[in-house]
Amino acid sequence: MSMNFKIAKIQQSFVANEIRNIPRAIDNEFQKDEICSTIKPGMKVAITAGSRGIANIGLIIKEIGKQIKQRDGEPFIVPAMGSHGGATAEGQVEVLHSLGITEEYCEMSIRSSMEVVELGTTTNGVPVYQDKLTNETADGVIIVGRVKPHTDFHGLHESGIVKMAAIGHGNHKQAQTIHTYGIRGIRDIMPEVGKIVIERGNVLFGVGIVENAYDQTAIIEAVPKDKMVERDQELLKIATSYMPKLPCDKIDILFVDEIGKNYSGTGMDTNIIGRLRILGEEDHFKPDINYIIAGDLSEASHGNALGIGLADLTTKRLFEKIDIPTMNENVITSSFLDRAKIPIVLDSDKLAFEAALRGMWGVPVQEVRFMRIKNTLELGEVIVSERIFNEIKDVEGITVKEELKPLKFNDVGNFGEF
Repeated sequence: MSMNFKIAKIQQSFVANEIRNIPRAIDNEFQKDEICSTIKPGMKVAITAGSRGIANIGLIIKEIGKQIKQRDGEPFIVPAMGSHGGATAEGQVEVLHSLGITEEYCEMSIRSSMEVVELGTTTNGVPVYQDKLTNETADGVIIVGRVKPHTDFHGLHESGIVKMAAIGHGNHKQAQTIHTYGIRGIRDIMPEVGKIVIERGNVLFGVGIVENAYDQTAIIEAVPKDKMVERDQELLKIATSYMPKLPCDKIDILFVDEIGKNYSGTGMDTNIIGRLRILGEEDHFKPDINYIIAGDLSEASHGNALGIGLADLTTKRLFEKIDIPTMNENVITSSFLDRAKIPIVLDSDKLAFEAALRGMWGVPVQEVRFMRIKNTLELGEVIVSERIFNEIKDVEGITVKEELKPLKFNDVGNFGEF
């Protein structure tokens, strides 16, 4: 079979705006009068840190802390990740460490708590919470978050500084409260919760981060408190225009080398694979993928394989890495239960691939539209089958990295290095 099935590696070109000097960029942001004037000598300032795999996040937080120290403030880091890390204070610190956010590197303390205080309610009576430790021990908080399209819904506010203020900084209790309402909760209720936290909490300002299609920092912007809601919407439009995508919209078999929370909150970015798997919500129409194979789980996920339910097949090595209680806590909090369903488990990549081929119902092997990616965050290099290769090799923005060659597996039946 492998001698008849050929693959090639291609390189995609995307928008590549990138900040090369992050300390300088952050220093420039802190020179804004409406930003630097909020930091007073002696202030205790909390800096939020989420669970996403944001490029350069350790350095960004470290440099924000330096700016506070230069103004004689006392910065510290607070985990702001809803129910992630097993919904425990210790687990959330562990997640930060896995992202390179440590006390030693960032040169400031990390203070973690799951306790919250209530700031009020929305117009529909939904309670609004803020991290208690931040509310009662900090003079102010800086909401730091990456702005990008969300993996569950589309609206005026998706992933960003408003969502971080709402769900991230409201800890497990706020995440659970909002997710109880399903899609309506995160699409419609979340923005109002975020606005109330920004207005009534001790928020100083926000720092919005936008990444380019190569997962590199493109924008770091300090946003004044009174402009956070409006600017969050504007940065979302920019982030959407930067999003990468797969090189074609029709795929028979997609092999994803690694899924994980560091690549997307859903393990695999639903905007990339075109699947939501949310009760009552239609999947995206593009791309159209018949079968998705999840090959492995990232170490940074700490066993949280939420998103495995987006795949149709997986491997034994991924299955054995799943921490069921941690994954269940996250998916039950989100209320999108299908995303933790375990797909067919096979012993190797080869067996998973052959099972997917079996499901193609008589399509000649040479005609199968196969694609392999590292993860849904890094889409610069992509491996494609002969059928797809012949269609896209001359398309603008596509460069051939490796010409067609037979598909092969190693001695244990797995793919080799990408």
